[in-house]
Amino acid sequence: MQAVLKNPTITVIRPQGSLNAANALEFQQDLTKALAQNTSSRLLVDLEQVEALDSAGLMALVSALKFAQDLGRQFSLCSVSPSIRIVFELTQLDKVFDIF
Repeated sequence: MQAVLKNPTITVIRPQGSLNAANALEFQQDLTKALAQNTSSRLLVDLEQVEALDSAGLMALVSALKFAQDLGRQFSLCSVSPSIRIVFELTQLDKVFDIF
């Protein structure tokens, strides 16, 4: 995961490479940690540098979304490439996530 950018209302996380079974647990822990430690009202995951996403990576995002909702925070995705967006569309998670 690349550096996290913060301001009083938003935290941006920029993962890189593949989000898959090999690193999904670590990614999920990073997201959970960012949500738990920050008082930002919104977490934005910038997927511009993500080249591949499998079911484990997708579940890490879903788990983080649920945790954010439990905390009353907003959770959004941005810069989703067409090849990654199709994963969200096929699973109909494009209707669950705020994607910009």
